[in-house]
Parts: sequence; structure tokens; C-alpha cells
Amino acid sequence: MGEVFRDVKFRDWLLAGALTVLGAVLMLLNITASDADIAADVASGAMAHPIDSHSLWLVPVFAAATIPVLWWRRSVLTAATVSLGVLVAHDLLFGWVTRCGAGLPLAFVLAFLGAVAYARTKAWVCLGVCVLITAAVLAADASAGPSALLLALPMVLIVFGVGRAARQRTELNRQLTAHDEELRQLRDDRAALAVADDRARLSRQLDGLLQERLDRLTRDAESVDGLPPAQARARFEAIESDSRQTMEDMREIVGLLRGGEVALAPAPTVAHLDALLARHRSPQSRLTVSGDPRSLPATVELSAYRIVEYLVTALGDRPVQVAIRFDDEALEIRVQGSVGRGPQVRAAVARVRERAKLHAGSVEVKLARGSARVVAQLPVLG
Repeated sequence: MGEVFRDVKFRDWLLAGALTVLGAVLMLLNITASDADIAADVASGAMAHPIDSHSLWLVPVFAAATIPVLWWRRSVLTAATVSLGVLVAHDLLFGWVTRCGAGLPLAFVLAFLGAVAYARTKAWVCLGVCVLITAAVLAADASAGPSALLLALPMVLIVFGVGRAARQRTELNRQLTAHDEELRQLRDDRAALAVADDRARLSRQLDGLLQERLDRLTRDAESVDGLPPAQARARFEAIESDSRQTMEDMREIVGLLRGGEVALAPAPTVAHLDALLARHRSPQSRLTVSGDPRSLPATVELSAYRIVEYLVTALGDRPVQVAIRFDDEALEIRVQGSVGRGPQVRAAVARVRERAKLHAGSVEVKLARGSARVVAQLPVLG
């Protein structure tokens, strides 16, 4: 039973339920209508034909035409074909009854869903089935009659056109999102190339500085031989001062190679996750720690922090739940939140997998109903 309703969303239940209730109410009106009232309505022109049947079977048979809407996500065309077959059977079994109040909305809904779900050829086939549904509804309709087709068919076409426009807009938004992601990637690649160029230049500068300073220190050290003790002491002091200055210059250049002053700061650890979530834009974000908290290898601590940082950044301003568990042999990181930007979440997950791979760890990802849950395991050796 679970497999049957696997792809059915809550709004699908609402849509199919509304159509089914509408059809049940309409069929009950057919069942309870008196012959005298029907004759009066026919005589006054309010109805096109007397009602042929008052059978209680009107309700369940008509419901069989609306319930397939539940599975439109699997195949709108199949749902429409089933509805058409049921409505034709309804005509043959019960003859002239009022169906338009629920049958036409059913045709309009299926025409819209087919226009949104399918590409051009299949969408037009689905439209043809919906036109046949409209004809089946009105062919023996006691209230509107077949003449209402002149009004109903243009309405089906209009609804279909609105659906096609919605599909094109959705496709355009998808393309724009993909293009934006490509531009962002190109920008990041360009920035990475610029950084690599600067690092290459600074590396050459460091190499030249070291060579020059070492040559000078070597010459100064060789010139000490034969000098009086006072001059030798002064020369050694100068060598020490130059050596310290050389170390300071090297430290500055290495800092630039590693990303500037920020890179020279202590590497972030699990203990810094509180501050990371405090800077997060959603005050509902929470961090929980369990197990036996302890100091871990610096590489594991840094990777754990980066994994959470990647995912929190990708989830944007939505609430995020972060759970850290210290096990004897692994550090488990759980991050859960609502998905708002699919491409960014997928990119973040890819970076998380790279981090976990550095430690021979594992990553499990679950995306369902607009939420994301990522569980990363980082082995802890020793």
C-alpha cells in the first residue's frame, strides 16, 4: 500500500479530494431530485433533458473518474485516460444526468497538469484526451447538454495555454539558475587562478629573498675570522639581527601564501561551531554535542568545522540543526535543515564528500520533502 501512494503529495490529496467531493455532491443531487421538479426545470429551459437515473451507483462510479488525479505525478496521461474511460462508462450506464459541475473542473485540472508535466508532443496528446473528457461529460448532461461544448472547449484550450506558459516560465527559471551557477563557478575559478598567480609570484620573491639573505649571512660569518673579540662580537650580533629580520620577512610572505592574516590565526575546531551558528542568520539554529568530547587531531577538527560551515552556508537563512557525537573510533556530524537552494546544497555536499574522503570517512545524504539531512563519519585514529 505504501508503494501505491509513494509519490502522492499532500496537495494531491487535496486536489483529488475536492474533485471527488464535488462529484459526490452533484451525484447526490441527481439521486434526490424529484421527477416533478425535473419536469418543471425542463419545461422552463433550466435543464436540457430529464434525468434518466437516480441510482446510488452514480456516486462511486463518478468517484472512480476523479480519484486517479491522485497519481498525476506518475503519469497525467494515464490518469486522464482512466478518467475518460470511467466517464464514458458513466454515460452508458446512467444516461442523462448532470455531470458538468464536477466533470468540467476535472477536464480543466487534467489539461493544466498535462501542459505543465509534459513536453510538446505528449502535452498535446493529453490535451486531446481532455477534450474527449469534456465531450463525454456534456454528451449526456441533463443540465447543460451537448451545446455547451461550444463554450467548454475554448475553456479547456485556455487552461492548457496557461499551463504551457507556467511550464515555460519554470523552465526559464531553471535555466537562469543553472546559468547563474555556471557564472559563479567561473568567477570562483578566475579568483582561484588569480590567487595561484599571486602565490607563484610570492614564492619566487621568497626564494630570491632567502638566497640573497643566506649569501650575505654566509659572507658575514666568513669575515669574522681574524677579527678582534669585540669586533667579532659586534659582527655576530649583526648576523643575529639580520637572521631575525630574515625570519620575519619569511613569516610575512608565507602568511600571504597561506591567505593573509586570517590563515595565520589558529585553525577552527569543533569548539568554534557555537560561534559559527551564532553568526548564522536564523536564530532557531541549534548545536548539540554528545558522547565523550575531547581534543581530536587538528585535521579532523578542521574538517568537521568545514563540513558544518559548507552546509550551513548552503542552507542560507533557514534553521539548521547540528549534532556532533564523539564516539570511540569516529566523530559523527549530523546537519539537518530545509532546502531552499538546490544547486548550492548539492555543491556543498560535494565539498563535504571531498573532506570526508581525506580521512577515509563516509557521508550519507537524504533529501525529502524540502528538507536535507547529511551525516558524516570521520574516523579518529589513536
